[in-house]
This record gives sequence, structure tokens and C-alpha cells, in this order.
Amino acid sequence: MRNLYALIAGSLFGIGLTVSGMIDTTKVQGWLDIFGDWDPTLAFVMGGAILPMAIAWRLTRNRRPLAGGEFPKPPAAQADRNLVIGSTMFGMGWALAGLCPGPAIASLSIGGIGGIVFVVAMAAGMFIAPALKTRLDLAMPEPV
Repeated sequence: MRNLYALIAGSLFGIGLTVSGMIDTTKVQGWLDIFGDWDPTLAFVMGGAILPMAIAWRLTRNRRPLAGGEFPKPPAAQADRNLVIGSTMFGMGWALAGLCPGPAIASLSIGGIGGIVFVVAMAAGMFIAPALKTRLDLAMPEPV
């Protein structure tokens, strides 16, 4: 049953990405081009995601999911080295390619070599990241 819920939620997410234009790299890059030909429409997409999630965090406090397990805890409110490096790399990839992980996977359904190259590069980055983090932690321990 849990997998069915995941399939429904993932399908709804993918449809939402497609309908909103989030899998169109030129639209996303237009959103990021604040000093050029800026396209503010994706602000509504982001607001449409942030507002329900904020409500969901409030409503799920002290409750359990219908399909079992537990809801994830809210993220820590501290900015550490991992957050800064990770968000910087995510932003650079998003700005260069016009895709982030969800839309990249959704874009595979419309074809095109760009989406495939991005997903392969993203998977390689996810594979390499733990080893890179370990090396960085050994070379430059974070201050306590």
C-alpha cells in the first residue's frame, strides 16, 4: 500500500512539474535571470509548494503517516559547511542546466539527450559526494 501511495504522490508531482513548466529549462533559466529577461511565474510554483508544506508540517506534528513509518523531522536551523557547499553546488547546477532532480527525472518522459546527460551526471555526483565529503572532513575538520 505504501508503494501505491508513493506512486500516486510521485505521479502527481511529475504532472505538477510538467503543467507548471518546471521541466522547461528555458523557463527555469528565465526565472534565474533576474537582471535580464526575468520570468516571475515560477515564484507561484514555489509558493504553491511552500505553503502546503508549511501547513503539512503543522498538521502532522505528533501524528503518524497512514502508510506506516514516521514523518521526517523538520530540518535543523543551522547553516553548516555541508549546507553551504551543497546548496551552492545545487544552485550552480540548477542555473547552468535549468533543471533540479525532480524536474530532471520528469523531463526524461519528453525525450531529449540533455535530460539524460543531466540525470547521469547527477547520479555520478551523488555517487561521488560521500567520498568527497569524507576527504574534505579529513582535510579541513569543521570547527566545533
